[in-house]
Amino acid sequence: FGGVVLAFSESFGHTSATQLRGDVLALIAGMLWGLTTLTLRATRLATASAEKTLFYQVAVTAAVCPFLSLALGERWGFDYSAQAWTSIGVQTVIGAFASYLTWMWLLRHYPATKMSSFTFLTPLFALVFGVVLLAEPITPQLVLALAGVGLGILLVNRRKA
Repeated sequence: FGGVVLAFSESFGHTSATQLRGDVLALIAGMLWGLTTLTLRATRLATASAEKTLFYQVAVTAAVCPFLSLALGERWGFDYSAQAWTSIGVQTVIGAFASYLTWMWLLRHYPATKMSSFTFLTPLFALVFGVVLLAEPITPQLVLALAGVGLGILLVNRRKA
């Protein structure tokens, strides 16, 4: 956890109200992801196929999110550019389909305590993609954060002597 905090600490104190709201929502999303993992392991969903579980999640999300969006006063509009369609395609195929099916399969075959430590890589992947896709700078603090998260994962998953 310390590595993730270190990775994002460069922007501490330099955030706007909108950024702070986004950070809080990201923390809530992380907590809900943890709750989802517990639900998948501790309820009857533990015996459901990964495909069925993914379908349930996507169906509920598709039904709830438009109403939530309206309630929050979000602007509804869509840019029909190639970049927008490519983004939707990548998010659908990789983000919603492949990654979730893989995650649910892993949860059925390995202990959740071992798998959950890898979720700390998610925000760091975002930073790496920022470097690769948006030419954001690689700082010593970012390298140290990546090393810290890697060390944390090794410590959590090492075999007891």
